[in-house]
Amino acid sequence: MKQKLISLLFVVSFALSLFAEVKLPSFFADGMVLQQQTEARLWGTTSAQKKVTVTTSWDGKVYTTVADNAGAWKLSVNTPTAGGPYDITFDDGKKTVLKNVLIGEVWICSGQSNMEMPMKGFKNQPVEGSNMDVLKSRNPNIRLFTGKRTSTLLPQADIVGEWKEATPESVYDFSATAYYFGQLVQEITDVPVGLIVIAWGGSACEAWMTEEWLKPFPGKPIPRVQKDITSPNRTATVLYNGMLHPLIGVAMRGVIWYQGEDNYDRAHTYADMFATMIQGWRSEWGIGDFPFYYCQIAPFDYSIVTAKGNEVINSAYLREAQAQVEHRVPNTGMAVLLDTGEEKCIHPSNKRTAGERLALLALNRTYGVKGVSGDSPYYNSMEIKGDTIVLSFERAPMWICAKEFESTNFTIAGEDKVFYPAKAWISRSKVFVKSEQVKNPVAARYGFANMVQGDLFGGDGLPVSSFRTDNW
Repeated sequence: MKQKLISLLFVVSFALSLFAEVKLPSFFADGMVLQQQTEARLWGTTSAQKKVTVTTSWDGKVYTTVADNAGAWKLSVNTPTAGGPYDITFDDGKKTVLKNVLIGEVWICSGQSNMEMPMKGFKNQPVEGSNMDVLKSRNPNIRLFTGKRTSTLLPQADIVGEWKEATPESVYDFSATAYYFGQLVQEITDVPVGLIVIAWGGSACEAWMTEEWLKPFPGKPIPRVQKDITSPNRTATVLYNGMLHPLIGVAMRGVIWYQGEDNYDRAHTYADMFATMIQGWRSEWGIGDFPFYYCQIAPFDYSIVTAKGNEVINSAYLREAQAQVEHRVPNTGMAVLLDTGEEKCIHPSNKRTAGERLALLALNRTYGVKGVSGDSPYYNSMEIKGDTIVLSFERAPMWICAKEFESTNFTIAGEDKVFYPAKAWISRSKVFVKSEQVKNPVAARYGFANMVQGDLFGGDGLPVSSFRTDNW
């Protein structure tokens, strides 16, 4: 009897293996975009030790590999210049065909709620101008993928989501920042663009990092069992495991990132932590220092979200930490949003500006479009002349500008470290700052508050970030 049972199980197992079918992660699917002109990695599962062949219709080339004892397999295919649609055929004895595949530019779009915020907005919080932009959004050369929120202590192999062509219906529910970024990149490069969004509102930087990367940074202990996760978007490592890990290895051009609001009260560690996160992601992909462009958080009155009786932390310190990263980590760039904040809403309605400033960075730096810049001017040095501080800037070939050549966002202090509102005016390439209350100034600050409306710009219209000359 036992022998018959064993024989029966063998027959059933053999029969099932004959009908085995390649299974692919959700992001390898009909309608996807593959990164152009690279060795694009593909992977999936089938029966153990099964031979898998992959045929690409753009060149008819056949690639072959053998699954391991767990049925996992992977290989790389050579992608041509942008074009399509194409088919990719997977065959392990039974064929699986991906259709309507485009070759173009792929970007991963990540962060917290300001990246997650869809074109339809949040309740009571619309996206400015989105209704008409959604109406005009139909474009078969823009493909959208949104990964489902997933928080877990164990690294995942897949994420729930599906590719959709840009239509009013699909764009309505898609990240506004990512859409405006991709729309402009696609328009200017005239190639297909694929956008993969993995974002979770309120998520901490720590949630997108591994335990190993976080060792230098003190924090709460990482839970060891799933039921002990008290904050699914803020607990360290859980979004790396659930949302980023499945994508590691996907052929792509780069990353755009909009996060920092959750870390605003931990600014002292953010520059090092964010730099570590970027370098960690790059190490995992193993394709070098891919572009990593990010938004500086916009001004907002954080007293609204501060518990009664607690100190209201100045988020300008977090903006300062973010500004340091692009000077420390190669091939990164920051889109300054000091002119788009809203006092009572942490989700600025002007998402077009955020997306397009990220796109300017990519178009200029990554795609080599000349005649435009994505870089905001950056404070460089100061000189004290009597009762006046004179400020100089870098990345400002057309100098600095402001309405009527004056700014209302400066303060100035003497050796007592007490800051007073100051008059600030522009003369040629310099900004001059003084106050009748400070006869012997030693430090100046610009826009260094939770809520401010940036009023200092470069000649190309990109705003200057908040900054300070002191390190107090």
